[in-house]
Amino acid sequence: MARQANYNRDDVLAKAQALFWAKGYHATSLKDLESALDMRPGSIYAAFGSKEALFAETLQRYGERSLALLQQFQKEAPSPLAGLAAQVRAFGCTPADPAPSRACMLVKTLLETPDNDPVLRRQTEEMMQGIEREFAAAFRAAQSAGEIAADADPERLACRLQAAIFGMRAYAQRTDSQDKIEALAEDIARDLERLAQTGARPQ
Repeated sequence: MARQANYNRDDVLAKAQALFWAKGYHATSLKDLESALDMRPGSIYAAFGSKEALFAETLQRYGERSLALLQQFQKEAPSPLAGLAAQVRAFGCTPADPAPSRACMLVKTLLETPDNDPVLRRQTEEMMQGIEREFAAAFRAAQSAGEIAADADPERLACRLQAAIFGMRAYAQRTDSQDKIEALAEDIARDLERLAQTGARPQ
């Protein structure tokens, strides 16, 4: 009979994600993981294969939850643009349970990994591309509903929105950013709402 693991995988992944999100992939040592997960190195490798594979799984977990949150905002909002604006405003709010880092885990990973990283860089970019596609889908829905101009470019709008959010969530890493992030998020949200008011295209 196979020996059953004496740990809860989801709990371990949550702890590992918090550690990697706070410190980054390269700055997180095996000793850090041992302490945070309360697991010996052999058990970590037996469960996940490698530090890189463990990080990749936590990054996937983070990305999937980010995408699910975006879809939830779209589902609950009265219109596609309202859903996007609500999500941006949520980024500017101080969470009841502080996150391990002020910056987005995907943003931190993209900035930390070199262009030629064959695994983590590609995984990060693919997840960010998936989120950008969801933005484009929301803009297309807004276009179909007559909320934005018929000649607007949903892909370009999605690219611009992701760039704005990327910048804001990278800026959040600054120690003096908290009082400014809410205002930045509000500015981005109002830019989205102005698309509905003016039918403007990005310049």
